[in-house]
Amino acid sequence: MFPIEADTQNPIERFRRTAGAVGGALAQRVGLLRGSRPDNAHSPSMKLFYAELGAVAEPVLRRFRPQLPIEPSTQPRVVILLPGFGTGPTRMRYMAQQLERAGHTVKRWGLGHNLGPTPETLGLLAARICDVQERYGQKVVLIGWSLGGVFAREVAKMQPECVAKVITMGSPFSHTPYSNNLWRAYQVVAGHSVENPPIPSELQSKPPVETIAFWSPRDGVVSRRAACGGADERDRAVALRCTHLTFPTSPECITAIINELESCGNCRTS
Repeated sequence: MFPIEADTQNPIERFRRTAGAVGGALAQRVGLLRGSRPDNAHSPSMKLFYAELGAVAEPVLRRFRPQLPIEPSTQPRVVILLPGFGTGPTRMRYMAQQLERAGHTVKRWGLGHNLGPTPETLGLLAARICDVQERYGQKVVLIGWSLGGVFAREVAKMQPECVAKVITMGSPFSHTPYSNNLWRAYQVVAGHSVENPPIPSELQSKPPVETIAFWSPRDGVVSRRAACGGADERDRAVALRCTHLTFPTSPECITAIINELESCGNCRTS
């Protein structure tokens, strides 16, 4: 008969330890919630931020819009869509459907919901991208929304031989990590300061592949300075007219992505 450890015989002590751990984690989250941002941070106005609430009507409004006029691609690409913070592949489904209408092969990023980076995240994502590249014999185009675009940029630095192009949509890779209206919420959910992510990164450094930054003056979440970036931080910046939450469903954004896929000169077969 196996001996029973003392811990299993003392549920009260075990409860105390568990409660202490939970209390410590809660105190850490409260501390992250109370943090302050530096004076040089820039964030969208509250008017733009509240306008983001209009995104809840997007699924209904989309039913009354005509179908996007999408022509078959002359050079179908392999694409991986990376969702924004707090969202998963379902949020990218409409965009995936439109890209597939054009003949592109669209794959999920394979990590479920995006709740921020962990020490394992980039390695798993890099393996996923290289697996897709090998399976289809074609370099992969990474399209990332918000935090997903930050992931796309970082993993493209790790595996540039598997990545043809990076397109970010409202992604906070530039200026300061506080240049957005959700940095406190991010810290509470992710469990770390925006200044100290659990992975080594140089967010402003451009990946060694073609990198396009989509940004919008109507973005109520991420500052245009953070999403547009400087000339040395991306190859091109494209201004769109959508809110932050409607990047994945905006007809203008989807059309711009399709155009970028058609002009992807580095998407040749490996």
